[in-house]
Amino acid sequence: MSTRKRFATTITLSALLTAGTLVGTASGASAAPTNCTVTYGSNWAQSLCTGGTGEHRVNMLQQHFMPGAGAIICQGPWAPVGTPSYTNCAYHTIVNVWVDTR
Repeated sequence: MSTRKRFATTITLSALLTAGTLVGTASGASAAPTNCTVTYGSNWAQSLCTGGTGEHRVNMLQQHFMPGAGAIICQGPWAPVGTPSYTNCAYHTIVNVWVDTR
């Protein structure tokens, strides 16, 4: 076998092995949290996810009471499944509350 063919075969096998490794590890790392719930009050929000793997974070969007002051967003810390993510916020009108997952 010539050196050129041997080099091409080695590169092709390396690429296939790398692709197989990436596909094999991506499925476990990409499982997002499931069964997520959100609870909130006038100045706080909490999320809790009870299924899947990964992390979740609660977000609260409020509108400032002064026109032109803009929106206020409060985010909780990233938390693992089974642990709540909690954030305090101001006493303004709540526009939306949601959960980010990764």
